[in-house]
Amino acid sequence: MSTIFSQIVEGEIPARIVYEDETTIAFLDANPLAPGHTLVIPKDEYERLNDVPEDVATDLYATVHRMVPAVEESVDADATTVAFNNGEEAGQEVPHVHCHIVPRFEGDGGGPIHAIAGDRPDLADDELDDIAADIESRA
Repeated sequence: MSTIFSQIVEGEIPARIVYEDETTIAFLDANPLAPGHTLVIPKDEYERLNDVPEDVATDLYATVHRMVPAVEESVDADATTVAFNNGEEAGQEVPHVHCHIVPRFEGDGGGPIHAIAGDRPDLADDELDDIAADIESRA
């Protein structure tokens, strides 16, 4: 079944599209966290970042890179939080890869990315070494 984002790509659902190229599209979030909150997606449907082919990932990042300053300048933002929720447990609500560009303003009450997690783990150096080695072996 097609996601709401694929329906936007197909023109079946209206959206405030702010950029489009061959492989990506950017549009304002229908439920913005701040003025100018923009989503950037690949036109083809991929559920998680892990599923996105490398060439599409390159195009996706290029669009994010292009849109960040455009969004900041358009709403006179002091900064932006740029993030992907990769999987349902991470807060991904639509199973179609999407990058949030959320304008941030001094005193907006938002926190840093570290504020999204609950209790932080207390990891010993040897545990960190093991995790780093395992990640490195899979990269």
